Parts: sequence; C-alpha cells; structure tokens
Amino acid sequence: MQLRTNAALKSNQSLRTSIPYHEAISVGLIFSVEDKQKHEEIKDFIKKLQQDGKKVTVLEYLPNKKENYEFLFDFFTQKDLSFWGKLASPGADKFMEIPFDYLYCVDNTSNPLIKHLLAKSKARCRIGRFSKQDHSFFELMIEQNGSVKNLIDSMYKYSKQLK
Repeated sequence: MQLRTNAALKSNQSLRTSIPYHEAISVGLIFSVEDKQKHEEIKDFIKKLQQDGKKVTVLEYLPNKKENYEFLFDFFTQKDLSFWGKLASPGADKFMEIPFDYLYCVDNTSNPLIKHLLAKSKARCRIGRFSKQDHSFFELMIEQNGSVKNLIDSMYKYSKQLK
C-alpha cells in the first residue's frame, strides 16, 4: 500500500492551490469512523459548510468492529483493499476524481488508506492535522492536539481566512 501511495503522490499532476474561502464551492470531507460523538461533530461541520453555500461530499473509512451511524455517507472498508494493495471501492474512486476546492481530512491520527486517497485526490487544497511525516499529503496543516471538535473548529477558522 505504501508503494502505491508514494507512486500516486508522485504521478498526481493535479493543480494544488488554495482559493479564497468565499470563492470555494466544492468541498470534500474524509474521515475515519470512531464514535457517535465524532459522527455528530462531522454532521455539524457539514451543516456549517452548507450554510456558507458549499456543496459538500463526504467519504468515511469504516474500520472493523465500528458502527456506521445512520449510514448517511458513502464509505469504504479494509475489505475494499485487494491482496496487491489496490483499493476497489466505486465510492472511493468517484470521491478521488472530484476536483474539490477544499478537501478536509478530519482525523487526529494518520490512516494509510485515507493517505492513499489523499495522494490520488484531484482536490486543489487538502487540509488536515499537522504531522511531520504527512506533510506531502496536505497544502494546509493544522497544529492541533485536542479533540476532533477542536480540529474541526481550527480547520474552519483557518480555511475561512484564506484569501
């Protein structure tokens, strides 16, 4: 998987740039399912973005033994990964092809499957939590060691300041 991800990072020729928040229309959200609280915080974030006039598309990674709350969002699982490390999920494939103005990765810990999608994504500006080893996956990284809610609040605050 790591080799495929590195190859995807190198070969992806998508234009990476940030546009002012008020001009952004298409927004992606990708995250790992954790608990009901995170699910509710994600829904609140989506509402806030939609109130700002953004068209929001969501993809979640559903780990083993985690509950998919409300089945609101497209999702992919470990089972969508082939023996050779290729992701075979129509929902994930479609998500990667969308040229989002902003793509938010709302996870406090790094996930190799999500990093693979970030590497292949056609998003213009990928936003996520700061991590030294993940710097090549994001155009904007947020230094945050608190809760998911704090991460979301910081992502929202700093992306709104993009001019």
